[in-house]
Amino acid sequence: EFPPECREADYERKIKAAYPIHPEIFERLYQDWSGLVKFQRTRGVLRLMASVIHALWEQGDSSPLILPAHIPLLDQRVISEIIHFLPDGWESVLEKDVDGESSLPLKLDREKSGTIGRYAAARKVARTLFLASAPTPGAANRGVEDRRIKLGCVQPGESPSIFGDALRHLAQSATYLYQDNARYWYSTQPTVTKLAEDRAEQMKRDSDSVSEEIKSRVQEDLKARGDFLAIRAFTKNSGEIPDEMETQLVVLGVDYTYAKEAGNSAQAQAQAILDSRGNSPRLFKNAVVFLAADRTRLAELDEAVRLYLAWESIEHDKDQLGLDGFQMRQVTNQKTTWNTAVKGRIGETFCWLIFPSQPTSQSPLEWQAVKLSGPDPLAARASKKLKSDTQMASQYAPTLLRQDLDKIPLWRGDGVSVKQLTEDYAKYPYLQRLRSPAVLVASIQDGLSRITWTTETFAIADSWDEKRQRFVGLRANCNVALDADSTALLVKPEVALRQLDAERPTSSPTTGAVATPGGQAPTTSSAGDSGTQTPAQATKPTRFYGSVKLDPARLNRDAAQVSTEVLQHLTSLLNADVEVTLEIQARVEGGIPDNIARTVSENCKTLKFLTQGFEKD
Repeated sequence: EFPPECREADYERKIKAAYPIHPEIFERLYQDWSGLVKFQRTRGVLRLMASVIHALWEQGDSSPLILPAHIPLLDQRVISEIIHFLPDGWESVLEKDVDGESSLPLKLDREKSGTIGRYAAARKVARTLFLASAPTPGAANRGVEDRRIKLGCVQPGESPSIFGDALRHLAQSATYLYQDNARYWYSTQPTVTKLAEDRAEQMKRDSDSVSEEIKSRVQEDLKARGDFLAIRAFTKNSGEIPDEMETQLVVLGVDYTYAKEAGNSAQAQAQAILDSRGNSPRLFKNAVVFLAADRTRLAELDEAVRLYLAWESIEHDKDQLGLDGFQMRQVTNQKTTWNTAVKGRIGETFCWLIFPSQPTSQSPLEWQAVKLSGPDPLAARASKKLKSDTQMASQYAPTLLRQDLDKIPLWRGDGVSVKQLTEDYAKYPYLQRLRSPAVLVASIQDGLSRITWTTETFAIADSWDEKRQRFVGLRANCNVALDADSTALLVKPEVALRQLDAERPTSSPTTGAVATPGGQAPTTSSAGDSGTQTPAQATKPTRFYGSVKLDPARLNRDAAQVSTEVLQHLTSLLNADVEVTLEIQARVEGGIPDNIARTVSENCKTLKFLTQGFEKD
């Protein structure tokens, strides 16, 4: 925590010889201040220390040593002894950043009434810094190390870290305090940090530039679209948001923020957009979700953006400001720092995902708000959260579609058109929100291809013949090309089965063959059948078996794929009895080591393997 020479035995001798004045004061006065033209090495030190000791005696100071931190720079006699040695301009530095009645260190000590305020740490750090840096503004190696600042402040029983914290707070806010890595110094010229703060403060009156920067940053982030086919950001009115069936993410402007208390502006704006598109009512209410900024976090983002723009403007005006190499490095570093801060705060601010929901078709519309987190871009986080909470599906099982058709119901009589269904899922928040109508089309095609359509899914027909009261082109267990605007009709399976049974032709008198539903191959009666032919009953398989080789290096992936693509379909059937067995065979050239064999055997017993063992060829 302190300079290296403090570890030497000679330093204790120095403390004893200089008592009751800390040797650091003499080091600064004889090395740094003696370089000033007006400062007399002996007379100047004696006059200054006489003023300091007298002021401390009057104050009743009971410190064990007089440290640089104890020099009372608020005392007029001490100030007059110091100021007349220095060039013009140091009075304002003392008043504002060191030890004035309205100085920053005094303000920090009062605000931070904990450890910093208890030890007057900010004022002690400022006094020590002033003594060490005021006389050497043009030195090649400017400033003083933080370790030497702590040396001038810390007394027995005090933690050096308290003064380190005070130094960091000063460096962040002081007008005349410069920092270069671990070195600090005062100068009569305001720092570029102060210039940046002043410019950032002025931008509070120019909120348009800040808003435009936020919009630009968010729109850049939204280029990673996640699972959304459409994203509308910062639209001025609801008429700019199309009424489409694809689920779209609407990013609300910074004027519409979300807070947990009732009556927040984000939800009110979301409701207005959901109700209408311009002057027309919005139809597809289940295809819009909203992203809004957090009210509290927006203020932090606003501050970061203003500081970033301030540093950027200083960089732009570097020639006019006459910045030196050190100041340019500071500008570059600070601009990078605040640019990173803005990127991080964008994700922290635009964190509320708002969407309408409706538990049942008779329930009133409700609003749900979910807070997003994570490192992903905004749209990717939103789509991932919707999918994980089953609030948006990019795949939809045909068995679930059949449940919706029957339970709600979505049938219009004995059937419903594909086009009508796609509109239903986009319109009504009590239905599953789908990424796009293509998800529903894929679900329908999957359902039509299943052999179990009579119990699990549905049939399809080209149209309904009103005159003959029958479906035209009725079929099932087949592959069908569809699109979201198709007028083809999904048909209730029991209705389809009755029509197919009624239309099934009888067997030929010469061959005994009969037609079967769904375009299946005809069956032929055996020679032992009676003369009266009856249609063959379509039989369904009752047992499935299968085996597959899995890559042992990618077992998790391959097993999960088998579970999703095969097991999920089988276990969803009523009264299904599904059994899965994992078989492992391993051959190791050169033999299996004893410790591996022992470990595997014990783990197999723990996992309750039915059979397991090792053997020799």
